[in-house]
Amino acid sequence: MLYHLLRLPARLAFWIYCRKLSVSDKRIFAADGPLLIACNHPNSFLDAIIISTLFKRPVHSLARGDAFKNKFIAKLLRAMHMLPVYRTSEGIENIGQNYQTFTACETIFQNNGIVLIFSEGLCINEWHLRALKKGTARIVLSSWAAGIPLQVLPTGINYQSFCSFGKNIHLHFGQSFFKDAVIIGEGYGKSVQAFNDLLRLRLQPLIYEIPREERAVRERIFRVPVPTLKKILLILPASAAVLFHFPLYFPVKKFAWKLGEGSGHYDSLLIALLFIGYPFYLTTIGLFTFFLCGKIAAMLIILLMPVFARCYIQVKNQF
Repeated sequence: MLYHLLRLPARLAFWIYCRKLSVSDKRIFAADGPLLIACNHPNSFLDAIIISTLFKRPVHSLARGDAFKNKFIAKLLRAMHMLPVYRTSEGIENIGQNYQTFTACETIFQNNGIVLIFSEGLCINEWHLRALKKGTARIVLSSWAAGIPLQVLPTGINYQSFCSFGKNIHLHFGQSFFKDAVIIGEGYGKSVQAFNDLLRLRLQPLIYEIPREERAVRERIFRVPVPTLKKILLILPASAAVLFHFPLYFPVKKFAWKLGEGSGHYDSLLIALLFIGYPFYLTTIGLFTFFLCGKIAAMLIILLMPVFARCYIQVKNQF
């Protein structure tokens, strides 16, 4: 229930947050299961939010196990179709719980569901495909062994930046594959390696390889031209957006930076905090306007503020 309640506001937030989303094949968003989306992991839980809001069917995401320590938070995460995966760094005693998650994934697949896994394991803010962990192969090989006709969809998500609001995002889908594409049966270890080799081969073309210092390359790849006339038409509402949103955005940005600096989670924290705080901020501005200017003015300001924010995203400096 919570998953479905949050999808619409999440899409609205994404409309404000993202300047442009380029997708290689939008038909995939209507895909049926059983399907495993095997994706790179450059930007924390924002990767999962973006993909989950785009697919028409519910997407179950695998997340780092330490986020499930608190029982209340764990219930919220599970209500949002998230399942824990533990690493050795989070305690060897927790590794056994991964089998419960793998079993849950098989149940989802048996019901023609969709699961999203980040095959690199760790999140690092970079334009680079890292070594693939064994978790994806274990889930897939186990499902195939159980007779589930699971399809694997290689997916690459690329961000213009990891620290600026209003991004250009490139989402690429690769050639999906089934059991017959992988050479298995020569031992479990070799089967895992064969699977990872194929997945890496399919993922590599989808993910940009850009050194962090090569800003000019990123600018050439991601920049979206903005016509001069469009800038002129949007300059006033964009300026209004800065004026109206500064009291919210500036302190939230500072707080998110303090919490997430150096961890790779700043971008996701910023969006999450704004997603939670924006409805309350809009309500406060609306009530203030209501008492000063009346009902019509309050309704207008509540409706126009997100539109003004979108205008600002369209004309702000991209790099």
